[in-house]
Amino acid sequence: MSSSIGNRVKVTVFGESHGEAIGCILDGLPAGETLDLEEIDVQMARRAPGRDKASTPRRESDTPRILSGLYDGRTTGAPLAMAIANENIRSADYGELARKPRPGHADYTAHVRYNGYNDIRGGGHFSGRLTAPLVFAGGVCRQILRRRGVRIGGHILEIHGVRDRSFDPVRVDATQLEQLASQSFSLIDPSSETPMREQIDAARMELDSVGGIVEAAAVGLPAGLGSPMFDGVENRLAAMLLGIPAVKGIEFGAGFGFSAMRGSEANDPYIYASDGGIVTTSNNNGGMLGGITNGMPLIVRTVIKPTPSIARLQNTVDLADGQNTELSVHGRHDPCIVPRALPVVEAVMAVCLLDMMETETLAGQE
Repeated sequence: MSSSIGNRVKVTVFGESHGEAIGCILDGLPAGETLDLEEIDVQMARRAPGRDKASTPRRESDTPRILSGLYDGRTTGAPLAMAIANENIRSADYGELARKPRPGHADYTAHVRYNGYNDIRGGGHFSGRLTAPLVFAGGVCRQILRRRGVRIGGHILEIHGVRDRSFDPVRVDATQLEQLASQSFSLIDPSSETPMREQIDAARMELDSVGGIVEAAAVGLPAGLGSPMFDGVENRLAAMLLGIPAVKGIEFGAGFGFSAMRGSEANDPYIYASDGGIVTTSNNNGGMLGGITNGMPLIVRTVIKPTPSIARLQNTVDLADGQNTELSVHGRHDPCIVPRALPVVEAVMAVCLLDMMETETLAGQE
C-alpha cells in the first residue's frame, strides 16, 4: 500500500477513519519557514465535517497536533509530523460491511486486494477522512508558496447541473483566489448558492446524494516549471489529485472543450506585455504546454462523484454466504461532498507545486 508521494517535498498519510488517529508526515520542507497555525486552522475548518448543513453531521474538531519539525514557529528541516485524534466514532454503523460491500465504495476491491484484512470501519484507510491530513499539508505548503509569489484558490463550479461562473482564464486575480480560499462554500457568483443548496437538500430528502465540479487555479508560477512526457505539471498534479477519494475526472484549461474547437480557436497566441514579459491572449491550455508552465494562470477542474454512502436500498452481495442481497447504508454521510472536497483539491495543488519548485531549485544548485 503506497500512501506517500513527492520527490523533494514528500507527504505520507497514515491512519484509518475510525482508528485512534489520522495524520501525515511532510519531509523535505525548507528550514526556517514561519508557519501561521491559525491560517492552517481556517483550511482545516473548510474541510471539517459537521460545520455546514450540506455535510455529514459527524463532528470532528480536526485539531492538528504537531509532533516534530517545528520549533518556535519555524520549520526545522526535520520531517514535519502531525496527528489528528478521531473523536466522534460510531463503528457499530459499519458492522454489516465486512460481509456486504457498499456499491461505489472501495469495500470490495480492498477486500480482494488485502485478503479481507483491511479495516472496514468508515472505509478505513480508503475514507475521505484521510483528506484532513492532506489539507494540513497543503496549508503548510500554501504559506511557503505565497512567499514565492504563488497564490492558490478555487470555487465550486457545479453541483448537480447548477453552475457558478467560471474563472476568466487569462485574468485570474490573486486577491480573488485568497478570498475564495477562506470561504466554506466558495463561489464567484453568490447567487448560485441557493439553487445549489436546493439540489443538495432534494437529494438528502430522497436518501440520495449529488456530485459536481470544482475549479481551482494557481497564479504567480514562473514559466519553465516542469518536464515533458511523464514528469510534467499535468502528470504530477493528476497523480496527486486522483489520490483524493471521489475524484473521477480531471481537465486542464479547456479540457474536453478542445473536442469542439479548431486549432485556430484552441491555440493561445503570444504577445509581449507592457512589462516586456511574454503572455498569451487566451489560456485554453491552462497555463501549461508540453508539461511545462508558460507563466499564465494554471487552471484545473476536478469532477467529484456523488457520495456513494446513501440510505437508499441498493443491490450488493453477501461475501459470507455467497448470495445476492440488499444494503441500506446507515451512519452519518454527506449528501454532497463537493464543498468539502474543494479545499482538498487546493491543498493537493499546493503540495505538488511546492514539491516541483523545490525539486527544480535543488537541481539548479547542483
